[in-house]
Amino acid sequence: MSQVDLLRSRRFLPLFLTQFLGAFNDNVFKNALVIFIAFTMARESSGARSSILVILAGGIFILPFFLFSATAGQIADMLEKSRVIRFIKSAEILIMLLGAAGFLTGHVYFLLFTLFLMGTHSAFFGPLKYGILPQHLSSVELTGGNGLVQMATFLAILLGTMFGGLVIAIPGSGPWVAGVTVVLIAILGRFASAWIPEAAPAEPGMRFDWNAFRQTWRVLVFASESRIILQAILAISWFWFLGATFLSLVPDFTRSTLHGNEQVATLLLTAFSVGIGVGSVLCERLSRGEVEPGLAPIGALGLAFFAWDLATVDVPAVTGVLAAAEFLHAGVYWHVLMDLTLIGFCGGIYVVPLYTLVQQRCNPQRRSRIIGANNILNALFMVASAVLVIGLVQAGLWPQDIFLLAAAATVIVLLSLCVLLPEVMQRSVALLKSWTGLAGP
Repeated sequence: MSQVDLLRSRRFLPLFLTQFLGAFNDNVFKNALVIFIAFTMARESSGARSSILVILAGGIFILPFFLFSATAGQIADMLEKSRVIRFIKSAEILIMLLGAAGFLTGHVYFLLFTLFLMGTHSAFFGPLKYGILPQHLSSVELTGGNGLVQMATFLAILLGTMFGGLVIAIPGSGPWVAGVTVVLIAILGRFASAWIPEAAPAEPGMRFDWNAFRQTWRVLVFASESRIILQAILAISWFWFLGATFLSLVPDFTRSTLHGNEQVATLLLTAFSVGIGVGSVLCERLSRGEVEPGLAPIGALGLAFFAWDLATVDVPAVTGVLAAAEFLHAGVYWHVLMDLTLIGFCGGIYVVPLYTLVQQRCNPQRRSRIIGANNILNALFMVASAVLVIGLVQAGLWPQDIFLLAAAATVIVLLSLCVLLPEVMQRSVALLKSWTGLAGP
């Protein structure tokens, strides 16, 4: 079945729409809150206080992934998944009603509490989303399904970030419009979830452990029982580290190196996100419908090369600030645009096979808990990215310097894949031979 056919299938489309609307709402609410803090608090209080609250908002959203991913994995493995998804999406409506109240009253700390609840909603949804796919899709559909989910996630991040900034900036009525918008999106998500088919519990007789910290350690142990699963999860976490690094540096890179305005930054972020979406969707065709981990090293090689190329591109000095139209007139800026697009593209073909590998190879009874472990490590790597980028910038490094370090570190990740997962590298060689027609009869 092709990806177009999947999008017409009840086995996949309701889940696809549910997860897209959830990720979209996360980013509409989060960016509307960040803009609200950055401008409202800066007018009413000190700019330093608003900057601290913006940074705090990012940490508040990620914190639930550390606290609750293990518990979420337990629930996803022991209960019927579609019912739990509908419960979570109903909870999202209540959370967004609180968010709307926060926007209307202008109570920033109440909004931050709501952001924590929204992060909790996403932490509980993640293991369900990836855990249910192998139950509804066949092995030949799994790569295509994961590719569509990954594409939708990054487009939701991009569109939600842009849309959240637009609605909160509406003169006079921005907070009211933002509040109504996030509630309506949550209602649409709940409606889509009603059509998700049932998915039987993986381990219905499992005893629930209320100790989140003990269960977090336990799921990390589960993930480490298989070397290939653990290495795949660490490789996925590296993707999120790189993604967070590039997304956080593009605005500063646009301003300080390219001398572009906000339009240029949006254009570059769009190119990066679209690249990930295209690469994710093409994984099915590149792997000929098979679960093909051999794509990951090829994607890693591309990530390293295009990150290096972006870091070494010679950008001319300009006077003034470039708008998007002026930016697109010079060939060197098209070079930058293509580099970011191809970094995203290679990221897509790198990460989708790894997600598929984890879903296929892990014990089905523990699949959602393994996904929970993956989410914990992903969150840890994203936090590490933020801390490292802040430290490197304060040390005087420019964005292009950090891109170069990212390229070098990705080469190390690629070499690690060669050494630790030789079967994956063998698949990469066989895949390249088949593409070039060098494979034997």
